[in-house]
Parts: sequence; C-alpha cells; structure tokens
Amino acid sequence: MDLNLGAEIGALKELSIHIAVISNASLIWQEDARADLMGADWVSLKVDAIRLPTWRRKNRPHGSLDLHKILEGVQAFADEFKGELATETMLVKGVNDNETDLEEIATYLGEIQPTIVYLSIPTRPPAEAWVRPAKEKSINLAYQLMESEVEQVELLLGYEGNAFSFTGDVVEDLLSITAVHPMRADAVQQLLTKAGSYWDLIDKLIREDKLVEVRHDGKQFYLRRVVRTGFG
Repeated sequence: MDLNLGAEIGALKELSIHIAVISNASLIWQEDARADLMGADWVSLKVDAIRLPTWRRKNRPHGSLDLHKILEGVQAFADEFKGELATETMLVKGVNDNETDLEEIATYLGEIQPTIVYLSIPTRPPAEAWVRPAKEKSINLAYQLMESEVEQVELLLGYEGNAFSFTGDVVEDLLSITAVHPMRADAVQQLLTKAGSYWDLIDKLIREDKLVEVRHDGKQFYLRRVVRTGFG
C-alpha cells in the first residue's frame, strides 16, 4: 500500500544493505506492486488458504479482493523474482488445519517453489475470541505435506532458540529443534545418544507438557508443545 515502495527499496539498495519485505500479498495481483518488490532481496508472502470459504473466514478480506487474482499474482511474482521468496501459512484450529485445505496449500506451494515455507500459529491475542492455534497433530501433518512439495519448511511456534547446533544442554536442544522441525524418533534417539542421555528424558518432557508425540504415515514424531496462553 506504500506508493513509494519501489523508490524506497532503490534508495536503500544504494547503501549496499539487503532489503526484506513482509507482505500479506493482498495487492500482489497488481503489476506495479510486483515490479516494486522485484528490487528486494527477500520477500515473504502470506498463503493461508486456496479455498475461497477458508480464505474468507481466515483472513476476512476486503470485499474488493479476489483470491484467484491474488494466487495468480503470487505465481507471477514467483516466476520472475530473482531473490529469496518465503511464504507464511498461519494455521488456525478448525479453519485451515484440516487435511483438505493443507493438501491444497501444499500443492500450490509446490507449483510456486518458494525458497522456504514457514508454518506459524497465532501467538498473540487474536482479533476474534474464538481463534485458537492448530494442534500439534495438524501442525505435523502440515509440515509433512509441505515438505513433500518444497525444499525447506520451518515451524514458527513462538519459541526462539538455536535449532541446529548441539550445545550440550540436551533439553534446550530438543525443545529448540522441535519448535522448528518435527523430529522423528530415530533422530531424537541420535541426539540423546550424542548427549549421553536416555529415552526416559523424552517421557519426562512429555509428562511436563513440554513435548508432544504424534504419528504420521506410520512413523513417530516429536514436536514442542504449542503454548496456548493469551487466547480466549
């Protein structure tokens, strides 16, 4: 909605700094909006739904907006953009966390092939009291479906930590990793072995409601427990 966005990006680029733009993608169907964003180095676009009823309930769009045109605009931008393209899908319980919606989103993301797909949940008090974050089982399903279509998927579950290094604090390592990626049981066991720990630590974290165990496609996965404070 910033009419000077393209000029601002151009001016900032002269300072030799990287430009990131986070957008809800509402106006990405406009050719001039896409042209302005072409100068950025990293762009994140929201893709919360492919189905019209889901999109209307989840995003409550202005009546003049057209989902089909927005999705076409995202595709057109992805086809031309030379920088890093990210997408973010916020998962809301009972809205876009069902298998049908998730499969359609995954298929669409597979077509546009963003550099990275972020899956998030509401972590702050929402505009509507009924909004709840998706449950861990749905989050894991979304992750598995997206990962089958694109190269990189990460979870944004409201926990900040170093998700990839081994610090020696096996509890913090487990909680930070599982806030970003579901871990299969064999990967968890490898981390425990590396830390000189045993599986009873996992049972303890589950009892403390810090970790949750879910099954998908016959395999066991572990995710950091979604914090549901601040809702309702």
